Amino acid sequence: MGLVRHGITDWNVLGRSQGISDIPLNNLGKQQASALANRFVLEEGWDVIVTSDLARAKETGQIIAAKLNLSINVFDKRIREINCGEIEGTTEEERLKKWGSNWRELDLGMEKFDDVSDRGYEFIAELANTYSDKRVLVVSQGALIGLTLQRLLPERFQKTQLDNTSITILNIKQGVWNCSIYNCTKHLD
Repeated sequence: MGLVRHGITDWNVLGRSQGISDIPLNNLGKQQASALANRFVLEEGWDVIVTSDLARAKETGQIIAAKLNLSINVFDKRIREINCGEIEGTTEEERLKKWGSNWRELDLGMEKFDDVSDRGYEFIAELANTYSDKRVLVVSQGALIGLTLQRLLPERFQKTQLDNTSITILNIKQGVWNCSIYNCTKHLD
């Protein structure tokens, strides 16, 4: 199973918290997705593509699917980004100005990390069961992927940092998850 973070958006460039805001890819993001698709044509074969229902993941998945001559099997809200509540659309500077340096400790309506990792884990487990004989590519957002990795492999992933259009490869054998590639962006070199 492959996990891909979407291509870059204008909000990524500006440092704005996107969360569940439906922000499209910018031109560079589309180029990144195309570079990843070209890599997949040469290196990795995929049978099934599943994406978050948010535009930045859908667009990334559609660019990949077109190059691989596949259709996207599912657009699913369960693998959308963490809901950032009141901080959506804000930069760190704006958050500090509005709520102060302890803004992370305030209840600003942000979805709980455990809830995000639970839905990511359940979705990935469901895909592994449904498509046990297929190579599945999941295109989603950074926090969802990172928190899911922390849930699947807590000893390996205490923290995660995923770059735009990075690919992470997971395998499951006899109920045990393994990560053979993490946050790889060699297609952007």
